[in-house]
Amino acid sequence: MFKTYLFLVGAIFCEVAGTMLLPVSQNFTKLIPTTLLTIFYLTAFYLLTFVVNKLPIAIVYATWSGLGIFTIAILGYIFFKQTLAWQAILGMFLIVIGVVLVNTFTVKLN
Repeated sequence: MFKTYLFLVGAIFCEVAGTMLLPVSQNFTKLIPTTLLTIFYLTAFYLLTFVVNKLPIAIVYATWSGLGIFTIAILGYIFFKQTLAWQAILGMFLIVIGVVLVNTFTVKLN
């Protein structure tokens, strides 16, 4: 089961890296960032194929998207100087709490 969650973390990392490269690609006009974001997104989906064989797809997607949103918001603040209202920050912490609860009480398939 550890390997499954390791793949999920890898998929989240790749999805976040790809998303962070979207503004850098300048509407896909920059070759290197566009190539890298394509590789990151494809790798994220490839890793997810292994995870959905072991965990319910609803749990996988909730975890992947929830932690991805949280991480992208933090990195957007750090690298792109984007701001968030306190309500948005509170909402993101609620997402993380929800992800923890969902994964804590999920019945494993294998």
